Amino acid sequence: MTALDLTPAPGSAPATRMVLAHAAMETRLMLRNGEQLLLAVVIPVIVLVGGVYGADRLDLGLSHAPVDVFTPGVLALAVMSTSFTSLAIATGFERRYGVIKRLGSSPLPRSGLLAGKVLGLLLVEALQLVVLGGVGFALGWDPAPGWIGAFLAVVAGTAAFASLGLFLAGVLRAEATLAAANLVYLLLLAGGAVVLPASVYGGASTWVTWLPSGALGDAMRTALIDGAVAWGDLAVLVAWALLGTFLTARTFRWE
Repeated sequence: MTALDLTPAPGSAPATRMVLAHAAMETRLMLRNGEQLLLAVVIPVIVLVGGVYGADRLDLGLSHAPVDVFTPGVLALAVMSTSFTSLAIATGFERRYGVIKRLGSSPLPRSGLLAGKVLGLLLVEALQLVVLGGVGFALGWDPAPGWIGAFLAVVAGTAAFASLGLFLAGVLRAEATLAAANLVYLLLLAGGAVVLPASVYGGASTWVTWLPSGALGDAMRTALIDGAVAWGDLAVLVAWALLGTFLTARTFRWE
């Protein structure tokens, strides 16, 4: 009878499995948080329904049906709310309570920690897009088949806003991050050309397209209204992503 080999074999799980497990945990934490759900789903739904039914009274001079303009913009808003505001606030408080420091000392490498966070964001965003897309269809949305352009816009927008959110969370205290992230969210919602096209902003239409919010909103509208890929807007988002990544790498503090 052969003896069993009970020699310990210590070692960490494969990197891919660790990243996927961390992404699943991040997704569950986001979905269990009431404030995160408010930013992720409730506010975008209110903006979508209110914008569609109130567009005629506001006389915005839209060149397409209100639901066809507002739905891509609200999808962009959902990406911004999750990848920037929610990520910045969650990361800021994780730094405050030492969660980031403890995870950084685990077998999961720091690059894997960030990869898990971004993958968790994409999973939450996929849920947001399904919910908001369903609301849009219920309101009569008739999108163009520009799904490749929309996919590229979501990926580039997530990269841009996530890098900026991590930069904000890495240099400010948790309470300051909470205030700053919500303030930036409200300012971009109102004047960042994310929900409405830049043409609505009159003389400011030239510079708002250089904001990550304006570039993401215009890229989504180009994809889902015109069925095209907005390469210029995608380039703006990539530039913001590179800038945010550089700033985060230089300034992020793990505790």
